[in-house]
Amino acid sequence: MSLPLPAHRPRRLRRTPALRALTREVTLAPAHLIHPMFVHEQEGDTPVATMPGVMRHSVASAVESARTALALGIRSVILFGIPDAKDALGGGAYDEGGVIQRATRAIKAALPELTVIADTCLCEYTDHGHCGPLCEVAGGQWTVDNDPTLELLARTAVSQARAGADVVAPSAMMDGQVAAIRAGLDAAGFGHVPVMSYAVKYASAYYGPFRDAAGSTPSVGDRASYQMDPAGGYREALREARLDVAEGADYLMVKPALAYLDVLKLLRDEFDLPLVTYNVSGEYALVKAAAQLGFMDERRTVLETLTGMRRAGADAIITYHALDAARWLAESR
Repeated sequence: MSLPLPAHRPRRLRRTPALRALTREVTLAPAHLIHPMFVHEQEGDTPVATMPGVMRHSVASAVESARTALALGIRSVILFGIPDAKDALGGGAYDEGGVIQRATRAIKAALPELTVIADTCLCEYTDHGHCGPLCEVAGGQWTVDNDPTLELLARTAVSQARAGADVVAPSAMMDGQVAAIRAGLDAAGFGHVPVMSYAVKYASAYYGPFRDAAGSTPSVGDRASYQMDPAGGYREALREARLDVAEGADYLMVKPALAYLDVLKLLRDEFDLPLVTYNVSGEYALVKAAAQLGFMDERRTVLETLTGMRRAGADAIITYHALDAARWLAESR
């Protein structure tokens, strides 16, 4: 019996690397990556046990890591502070001499062409690990007191802008935080500083290694009363994003990335603002652990994962793989 031959042969366009490159729709380059750094107030660097290859940097070391990123073609870094002292109100976040403020000044002095993004939150600075001052609610439960937190977030953003941050990135998931920060920046003469909103941020188990790195695990309760429910649908995601757009957000972010690529695509189709996603600590740690055990090819896995985030609609990706990915991309040219 003679079978009919295929009329269409898509494999023709996949025969060689050059043919595959000719029809490739999604690009991944170092300029799409944002290099995240933890900065502490101590002199030396310390490794983060749950995130192999990631360090808690001194201010001086953060400058050198930023220099390495820029040399690799990465044009943006995002900074997370780890203060020596913490308090109930997270005062270190808006201290003009705080660790992120000092790191920002140092990086901008050394590398003025690099974009410095400041994470604008209080969780690394509070002694209870939550994203703002706490209040007691019915049943003896504790949660973040939303409206007083807005003032502290605005103060934090202004202090970061004053230190030279090019972008502020509120991640506390407080109602009205973008509007409060935008008003604070404008009133202080920083109307030119954009707001990168963690608009759609889920209460995720994937944040575990970050909390180890930053010492921000909540001492009471959890963040489920203000971060989004992973089982929430598209309506909630769209509502959160639309509110932030209305309040003046310049960028939108989806966090985490891997389990929420459908949400990332949803926002890409709905909004024309620049869209960022965060390839978070747990996603990073999973790949690192599997690679160390010989279960996966780290390079191929990382580049495929980041390409998938770009395909889903991300204009930029915050990733702890940034330096390695940039090196691998340079090698593949």
